[in-house]
Amino acid sequence: MISSIEGLDGWRHLSLDDVGSTNTVAFERASQGDAGRLWITARSQNAGKARRGRHWVSEPGNLYASLLLLNPAPADALATLPLVVSLALHKAIGKLCPDLSDVLKIKWPNDILLDGKKLSGILLEAANDKHGRLAVVIGMGINCTHFPDSPLYPSTSLGAEGHNVTPEQLFEQLAKSMAEELRIWSAGAGFSIIRREWLERAKGLGERIIARFPDEEIEGRFLDLDDNGFLQLEEDTGQVRHISAADIFFGNSPPIGA
Repeated sequence: MISSIEGLDGWRHLSLDDVGSTNTVAFERASQGDAGRLWITARSQNAGKARRGRHWVSEPGNLYASLLLLNPAPADALATLPLVVSLALHKAIGKLCPDLSDVLKIKWPNDILLDGKKLSGILLEAANDKHGRLAVVIGMGINCTHFPDSPLYPSTSLGAEGHNVTPEQLFEQLAKSMAEELRIWSAGAGFSIIRREWLERAKGLGERIIARFPDEEIEGRFLDLDDNGFLQLEEDTGQVRHISAADIFFGNSPPIGA
């Protein structure tokens, strides 16, 4: 049953038990004509997805949520939406765990790191529905009590770091934070504000990083974000690369294929 979210006019919530994927449910709702601004949460997922088709552990105890937005911005502004999402999540966690402010960072474009370890996964998907609308679904998995053992990037949970936060508590704060950051973003018109606040929380800004692509990797200094939300990487030659998608690593790079 869909319910209104208290204090957020026009925002609604569908709470489910076990599902394949909350993102899939969100797209199904869009095809059925839903008006958008709909949150879908689940106790667990058995077909959760991460970036580039990777599997995301979806056992009970963590927050699994997807947000359905319809025609949220012009096409040329959509690339900045992942930064809005990560900023909203960072602020939501910070509200519940204010003592983490020094160790809670955002890894470009939208991973939340706690003391250098991955705390969340965010996947944005978009498709034109049969009603002629662009359905954008923001899927999130946040580690409240457990986390995957990944050789690609160390992970953790809030519980493992001594913070007892339930999925329900986190969702309540996240829904408020997301509504506010989307209001500020204003379909891309307010990205300059989002960009400034995002950079204040960025992991590795001004430091050497490795940007890994399917067929190569580039080393350099994390210089800035451009107006499209792309990462600006300054190579040793002085050339600045504008990166729209890559896996980012800090310090020593893990082996290829890890």
